[in-house]
Amino acid sequence: MSASLPNRLRACVALAALLAAGLALAGCAGMSDTVSPAFADPGKYELYDCKQLETERKSLARRAAELQGLMNKAETGAGGAVVSELAYRNDYIAVRGQSHFAEEAWQRSKCRETPPDATPTPSGPQRPVIKPAPNRNSAVR
Repeated sequence: MSASLPNRLRACVALAALLAAGLALAGCAGMSDTVSPAFADPGKYELYDCKQLETERKSLARRAAELQGLMNKAETGAGGAVVSELAYRNDYIAVRGQSHFAEEAWQRSKCRETPPDATPTPSGPQRPVIKPAPNRNSAVR
């Protein structure tokens, strides 16, 4: 009976340690939203005009989506969560911070999205217009 008490105590300590580690990691996961502006320069977009801001916002959105996809893909493999955090998380946080400041500059400048072109671009190669050859029978002999 006395041998089972240390085993129970050891199990309780291990459970408490796992619980504490889980809470610590959960706190880190929620921190990325508040920290993301710290990884970007708040004055970077001050002198950008609306056209530059529009291009930058689209570029940042593409990069954030690309990094998110890479993180999701990495998490499917063995040890993927660790690889995802080490390889992509810092870049992702920096891009989100830049996006935040670009969006603030966009709103401060009261910019609007450029409408897409009215003429659709052809999706494939165009066939040349072929005119019929002149009729040779109508020539005078």
